[in-house]
Amino acid sequence: MDFYSQIGKVALGSRLRRLSDRLTEDATKIYTLYNVALDPKWFPVFYVLSQKESAAITEIAQIIGHSHASVSQIVKEMGKRGLTTTEKHSQDARINLVKLTEAGRQLIPRLDQQCADVDQAVAGLLSDAQNDLYNAIAEVEFLLTSKSFFDRVQAVRKAREQQAVEIIDYSPEFHDDFKHLNYEWIAEHFDVEDADRQYLEHPDKKILKPGGHIFMALYNTEVVGTCALAKMDDTTYELAKMAVKKSARGKGIGQLLGQAAINKARELGAERVYLESNTGLAPAINLYQKLGFQKVVGKPSPYERCNIQMELKLV
Repeated sequence: MDFYSQIGKVALGSRLRRLSDRLTEDATKIYTLYNVALDPKWFPVFYVLSQKESAAITEIAQIIGHSHASVSQIVKEMGKRGLTTTEKHSQDARINLVKLTEAGRQLIPRLDQQCADVDQAVAGLLSDAQNDLYNAIAEVEFLLTSKSFFDRVQAVRKAREQQAVEIIDYSPEFHDDFKHLNYEWIAEHFDVEDADRQYLEHPDKKILKPGGHIFMALYNTEVVGTCALAKMDDTTYELAKMAVKKSARGKGIGQLLGQAAINKARELGAERVYLESNTGLAPAINLYQKLGFQKVVGKPSPYERCNIQMELKLV
């Protein structure tokens, strides 16, 4: 059985590379057939230069979708073969302009004929196929522009890992976990303040008895996160003391905790949920925005580190 048929879609990149290698091998033979002294990988750069009198490396890179370094390397290789020359821009010496040499331009007529024949052969190949590969590639490239393949795999991984996360209510047995998770998180970024100690040492008095709530996050039964919902008044609750263990970050645990707290606030009849944070904590701010929080100006904060206040309106 063919390896790629056996392993399936997980080897998509490897299979495309195999196809690319096969086409590149034939492309080398085709260039020889038409007596066009080009390395197949040079074609996009050569084609752009064949349509212009000259072009900067940055411009070429933008046109063909390659990196600046990649185009620069190809230009060097083509220069060694006497196909390109580079000169400073007449108005900006920082810009190097690349153009084809006379030897390079002499290849254009033969390359034009080669391209016409290749275009016809590709059309024949695609007509023989049941699926339109060319349009499929264009569609996949477009989709990967909006969300990279890395991001897609990361999202699948996060969704799988979230299935192992359980959000449960706080009980006295979790007091040490609640403290340690928060002390560890705060110390990682700021100094621990007196207001922190009041809440972390006395969660029953400061959070639970006034009508608040605390959630704990378990990942494969291990305590890895926590979040508090502190009552400010009859219609407002504060999202506070959210912390996730460093080794468990990136699994979407903070979002699950935040959503659980928001759901609880609705259950308790809250009209809004308020929070205080610091703009230096970009991941946290992004999380709050995903949950629907928006920047507001509230009362003076008891925390020195607070430089942003946000709220989520529930009604």
